Amino acid sequence: MAVAARVPVLLWGAPGTGKTSAIRAMAEAMGLPCETVIASIREPSDFAGLPVVTGGDSVRFAPPLWARRLASAGTGLLFLDELTTAPPAVQAALLRVVLERTVGDLSLPADVAVVAAANPPEQAADGWDLSAPLANRLCHLRWEVTPQAVAHGLANGWAPPRVPRLPDGWEVAEKGSRGVVAAFLRARPALAIAPPASAADAGRGWPSPRTWEMAARLLAAADAAGVGGQARAALVLGAVGDGAGAEFLSWLVEMDLPDPEQVLADPDAFVVPERGDRAYAALAAVAAAVAARPTPQRWAAAWRVLGRCVPGAQDVAASAAMTLARCRPAGVVEMPPEIALFAPLVRDAGLA
Repeated sequence: MAVAARVPVLLWGAPGTGKTSAIRAMAEAMGLPCETVIASIREPSDFAGLPVVTGGDSVRFAPPLWARRLASAGTGLLFLDELTTAPPAVQAALLRVVLERTVGDLSLPADVAVVAAANPPEQAADGWDLSAPLANRLCHLRWEVTPQAVAHGLANGWAPPRVPRLPDGWEVAEKGSRGVVAAFLRARPALAIAPPASAADAGRGWPSPRTWEMAARLLAAADAAGVGGQARAALVLGAVGDGAGAEFLSWLVEMDLPDPEQVLADPDAFVVPERGDRAYAALAAVAAAVAARPTPQRWAAAWRVLGRCVPGAQDVAASAAMTLARCRPAGVVEMPPEIALFAPLVRDAGLA
């Protein structure tokens, strides 16, 4: 799921458990060129670019050959193997590579997936803990191999991991996921950013604005692909860490949010939840559903839903109103009467 959503992902597992082989097999099954880079035998300049004087006072940072090959292909998989053997200087050089897919003066295509593998530092050759900034750019997943899987693979061959195909336009649903995450953080503001106290914990997933955004994207991708709850939970925990992730997943179950399509089908039957975080999440999901398919009928129905929040919960509906104002369908002439309730907000945002 992380590869399909193009979210940088790190697999943690013991040596000899097939991480490298599985990633290469996955790339081959997807028809993607795979460039394997072992960080421990690289210099910082292999990621930051080698400075080259081009004449006068000009200097450019030349990218290595593996980066140029990925850029020429337009797609592919960058596999950073043995990540915990990279010394701190190399980890610092990797920051822009992982997050921005930038190598020297070369920007890799957005369709390049970044996957890393690592042994726990105590099991790695000359292992280092990951720095907090690098760890915060990755979704951390446990690579677990059962004896039954080993026996089956030895007898029948090793099947590559299956990467689901996401439907076109799936990214629009990310707005709804962001709204759900935002509702949770309104209720639990202390978890918006919580840097870990120890170096060992800093090398794993931990909550920050970046990783919450990552979790929202992964949730949207998981919903689009129809994957099960176990995979969804692993992705959330991998992005924001076990503590914050477990609390968020429990909150999701407790919320039991209504289906936005059912709400749009009968907006007059919508009952505004008494809890502010639940109301915020439900309205964000409705607005995101309309943004994904903005027909005049659905747009008007969503405004009727928001109108039911006034006067008691107008502030909770403000974010959803902004989303609806941005996705006004073409050809709409007559404005829903409920939009007048949010006119000052929409006008101040320059969306009137």
